[in-house]
Amino acid sequence: MATRTAAKTSARERLLEAANELFYSEGVQSVGIDRVIEHAGVAKASLYNTFGSKEALVCAYLELRYVRIRDRITRTLTRFRTPREQLLGVFDALGEAFTDPEYNGCAFVRATAETPEDSAVRRAAGNYRSWVRDLFTELATAAGYADPEALARQLQLLYDGAGQSARMDRDPSAATTARAAAAALLDAAPLAVRASTT
Repeated sequence: MATRTAAKTSARERLLEAANELFYSEGVQSVGIDRVIEHAGVAKASLYNTFGSKEALVCAYLELRYVRIRDRITRTLTRFRTPREQLLGVFDALGEAFTDPEYNGCAFVRATAETPEDSAVRRAAGNYRSWVRDLFTELATAAGYADPEALARQLQLLYDGAGQSARMDRDPSAATTARAAAAALLDAAPLAVRASTT
């Protein structure tokens, strides 16, 4: 039974892992389908039967990275008690990624750098970015800030900038720097006025 299940998913999993490794290290434009197929050790028909096109494979690769990032951040945030601490904890999760010797920047930025505006790849990247912004907005709302949407956009800029700095400068401490800037931003941001209950 387990063998049959493994056989059903192994071609897809091998293709996704090969795409993840090659696309992330070398870029989605420079890596051709034949390299992914060879690296995965599957027949060409497996790729087209499973994904249909290279664009669909790139989207699946981005979805895989999104799920892994979301899971890492969600797991990290369980260590913090308050929404304010969790807002800063997002940067701790970034720091974990930056210390990986194979960290090569934001997969979503890299994948969309050479894709048309209306591509499915950009929509897949947009889903990830929306999730990050929504997370910041939700936590800022729970923390009682007066304008959680504006604060979320500012925090996302720090989040994005930390990723670029970590890659371009090979500086894993970029997350710590971004966290300190985020803390200063949170200290300066006005809290919502609570209605009196008396």
